[in-house]
Amino acid sequence: MSSSLHPERWPLRTRLIVEQVVLIAIVCAGIGLVTGFALRDFLIGKLDNDLRDTAGRVERAHGFPLPAPLPGMKGPLEGPGFGQGTVVLITYGEAVQDADRLTGRETQVLSSNEQSALMAVPVDALPHTASLGAAGDYRVLSFRARDGARIVTALPMAEVDDIVLRVGLILGGVALAGLVAVSLAGALIIRKTLRPLERVAATASRVAELPLHEGKVALAERVPEQDTNPHTEVGQVGLALNKMLGHVGNALEARHESETRVRQFVADASHELRTPLAAIRGYAELTRRTRDDVPEQIAHAMRRVESEAVRMTSLVEDLLLLARLDAGRPLSRDDVDLSRVVVDAVSDARIAGPDHDWRLEVPAEPVVVRGDAHKLQQVLVNLLSNARTHTPPGTTVTTALAVVGNGVALTVTDDGPGIPASLLPEVFERFARGDTSRSRAAGSTGLGLSIVAAVVAAHDGEVGVESRPGRTRFTVTLPR
Repeated sequence: MSSSLHPERWPLRTRLIVEQVVLIAIVCAGIGLVTGFALRDFLIGKLDNDLRDTAGRVERAHGFPLPAPLPGMKGPLEGPGFGQGTVVLITYGEAVQDADRLTGRETQVLSSNEQSALMAVPVDALPHTASLGAAGDYRVLSFRARDGARIVTALPMAEVDDIVLRVGLILGGVALAGLVAVSLAGALIIRKTLRPLERVAATASRVAELPLHEGKVALAERVPEQDTNPHTEVGQVGLALNKMLGHVGNALEARHESETRVRQFVADASHELRTPLAAIRGYAELTRRTRDDVPEQIAHAMRRVESEAVRMTSLVEDLLLLARLDAGRPLSRDDVDLSRVVVDAVSDARIAGPDHDWRLEVPAEPVVVRGDAHKLQQVLVNLLSNARTHTPPGTTVTTALAVVGNGVALTVTDDGPGIPASLLPEVFERFARGDTSRSRAAGSTGLGLSIVAAVVAAHDGEVGVESRPGRTRFTVTLPR
């Protein structure tokens, strides 16, 4: 059985209607059965009264004391007052005096099987039901007359069965029509009753579609006031949802204010650090370029100072770029030959990582997009640097560019050890670190891929990653 057909997976409206119809159908069936049995008992009781009257008339018509019938004597059914189908059987011991059935204006002699069925009825002057074969069921009454004769009278139950059947069909038709009417009316009533719940669900759906994970979110969605009546079940749900949305809105506003302060602090700190870092690098270079002899230990220390100052400057520049992108500062929008950007970036990567196998796949025609050329180049440089930094020597890195529909797909694929599955969900987060399988030998800042994601998002594009041992692919999609 399909899971979609399971009642628990049905919509609430459908379940209510089906349950309502099934309940009413059970009630109607119960009423029909009780009515049918009661009607049958009533009709059989009436038939039994008629049977007793018929037995009395037969006894009066029979009233003679002779132990054997006389020639030429008329049977009791030839008198007035007997209905169609009336059966009379009169016996003296084994001798049968009369065994007739009234059909129309004539009497019909009973067959031996019918006589045997009637003789099997107890002689207790009480009505019993007996089957006379093709003639159907009869109510039968057997008693002893004053002269010792056994008189058996029977009336057909065909009319009783016919009436019960017709009444059953009428009740069934009425019940079916009632079920249809109740189903339609119930559907309308339930639809109207559940409309407030649908409005509450629509509010929750609109909230679910809001980008609550980042940026300033104006959480103005609320359940309409008409659906927040605390005296109704739906109103209680709507009121609780509004309270929850209020708390969530306050939390989002507090989060945004905190993030804004942090971004501002990072931007200010990064900006203020640029000048002293530049001074440190300058003095370190000045010491390295002096003609005076400098002790080797001091020279080594100054080289380390200069190297760390360069790394610190790179980190500060990355933080400042992220802070600007987070602040929503617009990027320049010019026609950028992405093919030229890819070729230049791969050429630079070959120089920076000669121990890797760098491959390039670009269309013959230039691929042009709208965007910031410097930032797009930084995206590709960061992806190639990530592949070079986190893969062992000898790894093949393939950069491909292709036009896909109304956009452009840029992929960087390597056959290195891959990204740990636990890191994949947060690989574009800031300061995300891999394990030893993707070594940090080059001392990356952990901001490269987060810058990629931020720049691509600023260009209304998307970036994704697929990774398994032996194959890692980053895909950047940009609109044209």
